[in-house]
Amino acid sequence: MTVKIIGAGLAGSEAAYYLAEHGIEVELYDIKPQSFTPAHKNSNFGELVCSNSLKGKDAYSNACGLLKEEMRILGSLTMQAAAAAEVPAGGALAVDRDKFAAYITQKLKNHKNIKVICKEVTVIPEGWCIVATGPLTTDSLSADISSICGGQLHFYDASAPIVSRQSLDFSKCFFGDRYGKGGDDYINCPLTKEEYENFVTELLNAERAELHNFEKREIFEGCMPVEVMAARGRDSLRFAMLKPVGLKDKDGNRFYAILQLRKENAEGEAYNLVGFQTNLKFHEQKRIFSMIPALKNAEFLRYGVMHRNTFINSPQCLNADFSHKDNPKLFFAGQITGVEGYVESAASGILAAIHLYEKLGGRVPQIPDNTTVSGALSSHISGVNADFQPMNANFGILRSPEKVIRNKKERYAYLAERALTNIKEYKEKLNTH
Repeated sequence: MTVKIIGAGLAGSEAAYYLAEHGIEVELYDIKPQSFTPAHKNSNFGELVCSNSLKGKDAYSNACGLLKEEMRILGSLTMQAAAAAEVPAGGALAVDRDKFAAYITQKLKNHKNIKVICKEVTVIPEGWCIVATGPLTTDSLSADISSICGGQLHFYDASAPIVSRQSLDFSKCFFGDRYGKGGDDYINCPLTKEEYENFVTELLNAERAELHNFEKREIFEGCMPVEVMAARGRDSLRFAMLKPVGLKDKDGNRFYAILQLRKENAEGEAYNLVGFQTNLKFHEQKRIFSMIPALKNAEFLRYGVMHRNTFINSPQCLNADFSHKDNPKLFFAGQITGVEGYVESAASGILAAIHLYEKLGGRVPQIPDNTTVSGALSSHISGVNADFQPMNANFGILRSPEKVIRNKKERYAYLAERALTNIKEYKEKLNTH
């Protein structure tokens, strides 16, 4: 029995690895390196496009951290790669993109049960199949998916610029993590009130790249461009990507606004402007972002870009096991299902593979319940929802505690402990098959 997997991003890679590790022959299709989408540059699988951060580490205070721990329990390839390619980022799990993608590619290409096929798939094949083509599904395959799923939607997805460490003015910035957590993983670039006001004024008047028709829709909050956030109010950036709370220099000084820079690679030669996803034209990015004192002479190694994201109306056409309602052998995984984020996409790939494997064995797939993040995301993509939108991991989608816990820290810790207990029990049930 052979399973075809279309797409070798995080979701497709996870699905291929899980099935191969369980003795299933896999044909993994991807257009790289023969061709690239507008956002992809790396010929390896599992490429991270928007950011090199996989969000928070702590399972007891961060829902994405909890999801990562659930994935480790389920045998995640993404978590293996992240451990091998991690770069310092305080309380976040950030990776060297090239090393991360190379690790995933090596694992898949060298697996005895995986056959990698460099080819654009334009029509969903018959038989057992997982479609994990991600936010930049090609036009031909998108048309076929649309015909099967009754339509598709689009929303903006934006990536932040990267600057050279050597080009920063270190007399105008300082190292440190928010509230002193972690090591000196971030470079903090302060602005005075006057500098902030001037920056916002220029940002609001900046020239943006022309949007294509498919981009002229509502922007998803998780990838909000900085210029769009600024338009919500002059102080909006100070409560978002430029918030100064919890940051002070070695002399104890506090600041009106602060931009944080995060390591983009293990060597620490490139830094990402945290939260600065943007659709400004390149020359405007150079002009306006250089208004931040520490970035006055910054060398931009990559400018921010905005690209398409495609997802299906999953509640209308998918079951909670990620299979198509009209075709039990066809599964979808990744952002195309309406889970949003690197970790969430990878998790859906594991889940789709688990459920497909169960079906191959003649068993009815068991869905993790919504006391776990994995189960809550499964419920999100399959539950009744007239206004379906992508969803990140968050504690709000988990089933409420069985008792009232008013303290947020204690409530999150309770939810995390419950989730980890239940996902371990779920894994044990899988192992008995």
